[in-house]
Amino acid sequence: MPSGRPVALFAMTAENVPRIFPPDVLARLREQLDVDPSFVAGDFADPRVRARLAETEILITGWGCPVLDAGTLDAAPRLRAVLHAAGSVKGFATPAVWERGILVSSAAAANALPVAEYTLAMILLTGKNVFAHRERMRSERTFPHDGTLPGTGNFGRRVGVVGASRIGRRLIELLRPFDLAVSLTDPYVDEAGAAALGVPLLPLDELLAGSDVVTVHAPQTPETRHLIGRRELALMPAGSVLINTARGSLVDHEALAEALRAGHVSAILDVTDPEPLPADSPLHDLPNAFVTPHLAGSQGNEVARLGLTVLAETRRLLSGEPLAHRITAKDLHRTA
Repeated sequence: MPSGRPVALFAMTAENVPRIFPPDVLARLREQLDVDPSFVAGDFADPRVRARLAETEILITGWGCPVLDAGTLDAAPRLRAVLHAAGSVKGFATPAVWERGILVSSAAAANALPVAEYTLAMILLTGKNVFAHRERMRSERTFPHDGTLPGTGNFGRRVGVVGASRIGRRLIELLRPFDLAVSLTDPYVDEAGAAALGVPLLPLDELLAGSDVVTVHAPQTPETRHLIGRRELALMPAGSVLINTARGSLVDHEALAEALRAGHVSAILDVTDPEPLPADSPLHDLPNAFVTPHLAGSQGNEVARLGLTVLAETRRLLSGEPLAHRITAKDLHRTA
């Protein structure tokens, strides 16, 4: 019997549904939509999924969503919105989605906060040279100093942010309370835009040469592949730190390994190219490389924030309000 609510369909890895939509969030979502959490589309070619697509008006997507190509959209003639409970939509949303006028929304802004928090933590920890001193304590079983350490500290430390993405902007906000000197480089931001963010705008080379920490938050595009390569690493001051939480391809790993072996820089990498790293990658073993398994984004209880974003977008959609986190076709080139 029809419920009167718009028909929706989950399209993601099935185990992510209860993580992103815990019971209270799911209950509120089902008050607005006719959606079955036990029926999750993992393959749009499945006949049962095809039958459900025929009546689906809203697709709630997430990690593991199959590709939304023209054939799938032909099977979903009533589809009017795709609400993505994760960050980038590039992996599954084809141009056909926008060509058919389907609204697309992403929870990338909600996912930006934990990435910015991770980056903030790493900036502060590297200012204390925490990772190197931990290794010394582990090997020598004693304090590595008998007082204050010259060259260590976060007072006035220069932080260069590469990319005023959602994460880059959120990081700049989080850095404001600290006694750090923050600057920005981004070809899509002008002086007025940087002033609104409260930071100076610099060319990439100048930012690299004048930063104690360089943190990368640019999108992955053909133009940004190996944005940080051998020449760029050489511009960075001796002893500086490179942090990458964007995409692994933005950094030339071969050039980075050379710079790390030479002791010129150290690196914090939450993303790599390829991902995961091959077992024989030198980045696993170099003492001045700290590699984490792409965990800066939403993890554990943080993923419920993504579900809450979809819930809020659903309310806006059904009440005729503009989506707060709409993604247009022209946005894709500048997003992760």
